[in-house]
Amino acid sequence: MEKILSKMMDTMNSVKTPRITALRDLHDAETGPFSILIGTILSARTKDESTTKVVKVLFSKYKNPKQLANAKLKDVEKIIKPIGFYHVKSKRIIEVAKIIDSKYKGKVPEDLDTLVELPGVGRKTANCVLVYAFEKPAIPVDIHVHRISNRLGLVETKNPEETEQELMKKVDKKFWIDINDTFVMYGQNICKPISPMCDVCKIKRSCKFYKSKNVS
Repeated sequence: MEKILSKMMDTMNSVKTPRITALRDLHDAETGPFSILIGTILSARTKDESTTKVVKVLFSKYKNPKQLANAKLKDVEKIIKPIGFYHVKSKRIIEVAKIIDSKYKGKVPEDLDTLVELPGVGRKTANCVLVYAFEKPAIPVDIHVHRISNRLGLVETKNPEETEQELMKKVDKKFWIDINDTFVMYGQNICKPISPMCDVCKIKRSCKFYKSKNVS
């Protein structure tokens, strides 16, 4: 896995320095676990650029769980309107803020089982919080991680949940924390769903997908 991650970064940097993901941006800005939790919920089915802008505006007004918990729905909707499903997401993040404020005294839980009990928080979102908020080893699997893992032949799975379980079995734990960030950037910039840039990819020689396309 170390070789794969390294060659992915080499490939991206040789083409164009990749734009960091929304969650990495939030992590590097040291905005705190709560903004990363809310940012992950908002990022579903939304472009990273939109998520980053919306989260920054949202947290410039509501700086902690208590403030967001007491926010008016219409005010939150107005802020996050640029992203998809903003009606549903506005209700969800206010609901989550209320639980974090009242039940957990303003602190985001640091374990998977507790996180997935929050409304609208599945395994991917919970794992993102563990990785980007707390730097705990986990493998958040989105469409990019799922697609690339199968294309490379690391796994043969039908859905992200299966991919997560297989990667956890096969990949050394010390690499877990880097998988999502690198694979997502690679999926956005190189190994795209349609017309992947196989010509520049530095791991194509060991890629099951590339080999299947170039069988003589």
